[in-house]
Amino acid sequence: MKITSVRTVLLTGPSTNDPFLREIRKLRSAAFIEIETDTGLIGVGETYAGYFCPELVPAVVEFYKPILLGKTVDDVPLLWSRMNTCGTFWARVGLGAIVLAGIDAALWDLKGKLEGRPVYELLGGLQHESLPCYATGGPSNFPPEKLIRKVTHYHDCGFKAVKLATGFLEVGRGHRSYTDAQQAAELEAGKLQTLRDTFGDGMGIALDGHMNDKPAEQMWSREAAATVAKACESFDLLFLEEALPYRSAKNYAWLRKQTSVAIAGGECLTSMVEWQTYLDAESFDLGQPDASFTSGLHQVVQIAKALETQGCDIAPHAWGAGGSLMQNIHVGFACRNTRILELPPDPGPLHTEVYRDTLRMDDGRVLPPDAPGLGITLDDDTKQRFPFIPGSGEIVGVPGKTQNDEALLHAAGTG
Repeated sequence: MKITSVRTVLLTGPSTNDPFLREIRKLRSAAFIEIETDTGLIGVGETYAGYFCPELVPAVVEFYKPILLGKTVDDVPLLWSRMNTCGTFWARVGLGAIVLAGIDAALWDLKGKLEGRPVYELLGGLQHESLPCYATGGPSNFPPEKLIRKVTHYHDCGFKAVKLATGFLEVGRGHRSYTDAQQAAELEAGKLQTLRDTFGDGMGIALDGHMNDKPAEQMWSREAAATVAKACESFDLLFLEEALPYRSAKNYAWLRKQTSVAIAGGECLTSMVEWQTYLDAESFDLGQPDASFTSGLHQVVQIAKALETQGCDIAPHAWGAGGSLMQNIHVGFACRNTRILELPPDPGPLHTEVYRDTLRMDDGRVLPPDAPGLGITLDDDTKQRFPFIPGSGEIVGVPGKTQNDEALLHAAGTG
C-alpha cells in the first residue's frame, strides 16, 4: 500500500451548539489533511493551525507532500523525521511544526486503519480503562445567574467537571477582566464561591487565564497571577491554566512555588524543542500538549513521558474540531500520566460528523475508542455543507484586524 495523494481540506462551520459559547464565537474554521493510498484507503488528520490561520495550511502541506508520495506507513516516525529534517531551518517550532502535527496524525490514522487497530495501541498501548473529562466552557458568562445556568447545562450534558475563563463576559460589553492583583483575585474567588455554593464539591472546576492571547496591557503580572492563585486555594481547583503568557519558563516555575493550586500550561508550545525549555525549568504541575498542535502524536507521548519523570501529569488540550479531539483522546489513552481529558460540551457538526459514534462518554468519563485508526470520517456531504469561508480563522483582535463572524456569515450568504 503506497501513498498516492496528500491534500488539505479547509472547512468552516458552526463553532458549537453550546448557547453560552456562541455568545463569544459563532464560527470555527478547520484544516484537515487527507492521505490517500493506491488501495483507496484514506488517513485523516487535523492541524489546529486550521482554527487560527487556515489559509496558510495548504502551502505547508504541499511543501511536505513530496516526502510522502510513493511511501508506505510501515514506519511513521521515520516519515515524520524526514519531514522534520527538511523543515529544520523554519519548522522546528511554529507553523511548520503545527501543520506537521496534522500530517503525522493522518499517517497514524492510515496505519491504524491498515492494521485494524486504534491509534493508541500504536503509540504504546492502552493505559486506562476510562478517563475523567471536563467540559471546556470558554467564557464565564455573567451575570452570576447565567453562569449557573451554563454550568447546569454542562452537568445535564453528563459532565462532572468544567473549565471556565477568568474574568467575565457580558453581552453587549464583551469580555472584561482586571489586571490589578487584588481586584482580579476578588473576582475569581467570588465566582468560585458562587459555584461552590450552588454545586457543592461534586463539580470539578478549573480556571483558564488565557494570558497568552491577550494584549500586553491586559496580561497579569506574575505577582497578580500568584495573588489570584492563592485566592483560589480554598476552592479545590482542578488547575489554573495559562495564568501567564509563554514568555518566560522561569516565571511559570516561580508561580508554581507560590501556591498549592496546580499550575497548568503548554497548549501553545509547538514541538519538543519548544517544550524542552519549560521541561528544564519544571514550569508546570500539569502539562497540556495538544496532539493537533505539538508537532506529532508520538512527540506528545514523549513530552508526557518527560513530564512523568518530574512527577507531573498531562491534560491534553483540545479545542480544534473533531479530528483534533480524537487525536488528543488517543494520546491521552496511550500515556500513563493522563489525569483528565478536555471535551467540547454540546459540540457542533464539525465535531459530531467527524467522530460520529466513536466518542463514548459514561458517567463523566471517556471510554477508549475501539474503531481502527483515529475513528474519524470526513465524508463528501460534510465537505459540501460546510465550505470554507475565507477569514474565518480565530484571531486576537487588534486595530486593523478584528473578528466579525456576523459579517463573514453575511458575506458568505448564510447570515
